[in-house]
Amino acid sequence: MARFALTLLTDYAYVWRVHLVPRSGRVVPARWRHGDRAPVLLLPGVYETWRFLRPAAERLSALGHPIVVVPGTGHNRRPIAATAEAAQRILDAHDLRGVVVLAHSKGGLVGKTMMVGTDVDGRIERMVAVNSPFSGTRWSRVLPNPALRAFSPRDAALLRLAEQLLANGRVTSMASRFDAHVTEGSVLPGAVNVGFPVDGHFRPLGHARCVDMIVAAVSGPSPAP
Repeated sequence: MARFALTLLTDYAYVWRVHLVPRSGRVVPARWRHGDRAPVLLLPGVYETWRFLRPAAERLSALGHPIVVVPGTGHNRRPIAATAEAAQRILDAHDLRGVVVLAHSKGGLVGKTMMVGTDVDGRIERMVAVNSPFSGTRWSRVLPNPALRAFSPRDAALLRLAEQLLANGRVTSMASRFDAHVTEGSVLPGAVNVGFPVDGHFRPLGHARCVDMIVAAVSGPSPAP
């Protein structure tokens, strides 16, 4: 119980830091549009904005990766399929190729949905997912929130997505030692599964060592599963 409470405390310290940034920090930086390396598509989790992924995105931008943000998604409460379609329209409209998806939590489900469904032209090369509930989470059944029901381990769409094994070889699934939000873990069969040296669902997104690992996974060569 003490570990659970401490994990939530450190997690939500990061959440509040993100939410309390000044208004000037809520605008997508113009410099993110430029770069000659693989474009990186940011897919945050439910009740999140692109700003949750900002520490890694800033580093990747400095390395020469154009950073792609999906406008109009708000706090990402729309159904997974609808969000995947919205993100795909951005990739198609700008004719982006060799895209690497950087996803957190629900974003990993959106990203895989794109890889096996909407990305008919093969624009997405691979995905790096952080603490994504690929097997669902038991909290979806006990919390009275419609936005979380899609994460039920018994959800039909989630089960169908799990059956799509071929795309897993293009995924790096990164997970904390203990995640109080995704207690079932984020191991994805056939993917490259990587462990963070910290606890927490949100904490790795702002933890210096974890950000180093995320940046290396996104910017480095495609690993063999």
